[in-house]
Amino acid sequence: MSGALPATAAVGSAGRDFGVYVHVPFCRVRCGYCDFNTYTATELRGARQDEFAMQAINEIRLAGAVLRHAGVAERRVSTVFFGGGTPTVLRPDDLALVLSAIASEWSLEPHAEISTEANPDSVDGDALSRLADVGFTRVSFGMQSAVPRVLKTLDRTHDPERVPLVVEWARSAGLDVSVDLIYGAPGESLSDWKISVASALACQPDHLSAYALTVEPGTKLARQIRVGEVGAVDGDTQADMYELLDATMTAAGYSWYEVSNWARDDAHRSRHNLAYWRGHDWWGVGPGAHSHVGGVRWWNVAHPVSYAERLRAGRSPAAGRETLDDSACALEKVLLQTRTREGIAIADIAPRGRGAVDGLAADGLIDRAAAIGGFVVLTLSGRLLADRIIRTLVDERRPI
Repeated sequence: MSGALPATAAVGSAGRDFGVYVHVPFCRVRCGYCDFNTYTATELRGARQDEFAMQAINEIRLAGAVLRHAGVAERRVSTVFFGGGTPTVLRPDDLALVLSAIASEWSLEPHAEISTEANPDSVDGDALSRLADVGFTRVSFGMQSAVPRVLKTLDRTHDPERVPLVVEWARSAGLDVSVDLIYGAPGESLSDWKISVASALACQPDHLSAYALTVEPGTKLARQIRVGEVGAVDGDTQADMYELLDATMTAAGYSWYEVSNWARDDAHRSRHNLAYWRGHDWWGVGPGAHSHVGGVRWWNVAHPVSYAERLRAGRSPAAGRETLDDSACALEKVLLQTRTREGIAIADIAPRGRGAVDGLAADGLIDRAAAIGGFVVLTLSGRLLADRIIRTLVDERRPI
């Protein structure tokens, strides 16, 4: 692929936010449940972590040229998110170099949200202070659980007692804090989960994300379940865990704003993720990263060696691309916005899906008052069945 964008990508671009995602594909240990595009040192030959920053900078420069050539409106970057993998296995100075390149290529909005993911054992106070000094505003810690036995099942290596320490260090550096939890690991009880939720809230984070564990084919966890080393994930227990979490978060003053996300207030929602859900533009930097500009979506080659080789040769790292037509854009809007607290306008749902709205409201799965006002907004019961409800809205012939 040449990497050039069609002229259609520029249409309406001045009215859309622009963000940058940086995928750092390195981890010290591969977690048994993870199927992300990540690599440990022993899995990598021909790719070096200490060269990643310059590779990312080369793609950023390429991105600027591609967007200008396509006539996309010049916009300041509103959000930057370093994900992975574990971005903080890189030196803070390397992350600073990449952020500086983004600011140089496009400039940042005055109050841009600049986030990085981190494992509790991948940072210390000095590293967090350095990140804050160079412009980071937010850190998202992969806590996952506070119960050692559950962490072991998930192949997480950090000591749960370290989580309050790293949160305190981040706060001292002036960073906003989010914590990530995973619920429903094999053998995890409701009591275990209650301990994890209480421990997360004791840190008083600004934001919390919680994801039901899914067993992805080809992962170590999938193999362990298949041969009976660990038990299967129980969907009913996961539903109980979600209800416990939502009740606890609500009592503590947090509000859900997407099925898997809660914030202390609107100012602490993840603006970067909101841009995804609202269909704005972003450029994904790094191996396997996905991008979206004006209805054009593309993705980079996955392996760090192939990624580096293409950039070294002055070629685009893009591996594939698709252009969404009006129908696909409308479908994606339903898929994403239905999961948010604001919901989706009934007028934005295809006629055959609108026919399901009354039944969903009667079943208590969407808010009746919101539906009368013209919006589909999930109730708590609806959030537990979000994917099935969305399929029903896309095609009302598929029953709940």
